[in-house]
Amino acid sequence: MAILTVSRLYGSGGSEVAAIVAKTLGWSLLDNAVVDAVATRMGLSVAEVQAREERVPSLVERLTAAMAMGSQEWASPIAAAKRPTDEQLIEVTRHIIEEAIVRGPVVVVGRGAQEMLAEREDTLHVFCYAPRKALIARTMQREGVSADEAASLVDETNKRRDQWVRLHWERDRRAHENYDLSVNTERLGIDGAADLIVIAAKKRFGVG
Repeated sequence: MAILTVSRLYGSGGSEVAAIVAKTLGWSLLDNAVVDAVATRMGLSVAEVQAREERVPSLVERLTAAMAMGSQEWASPIAAAKRPTDEQLIEVTRHIIEEAIVRGPVVVVGRGAQEMLAEREDTLHVFCYAPRKALIARTMQREGVSADEAASLVDETNKRRDQWVRLHWERDRRAHENYDLSVNTERLGIDGAADLIVIAAKKRFGVG
């Protein structure tokens, strides 16, 4: 198999890079479609999955989950709602990614894919990043928000993603040793970053 995971800082344009890479290689792309599939399988709305995704649970939610696992008779308003746990959401996401892998070469964006597939040998793990100033500028342009709003989006989103990975996999999402290739999308641009990743993927998997 050939699996390329793209992890990214919010505002780096990593999803755009991944889309170009997948199109150039002729591989399947798993990005926002994962959210739709998870929502369908778990009987949730897309909005709810998006709200839960890469969000660190509160102390109350963690205690609720732990106590519910320890006693089937214990109940609370949160438990009674029968909302799926983060672990269940991650497991469904894992199944969807694995099903996509079976169908052929795939580019997977975020969703903990790098952490889920860290032990596989048939992978190329890529990290897209840029200086904070560039992340803010891209977010301002893409979202049509002020500099302050963009800065808040960048800082809070990346903080949540860092915490999510640390909580569920005990890994540092930004540690370069977790990746085969790290690309600076400000220095290279979206197209330049995609070109470099395509070259690396062809070299890694021996494709023309």
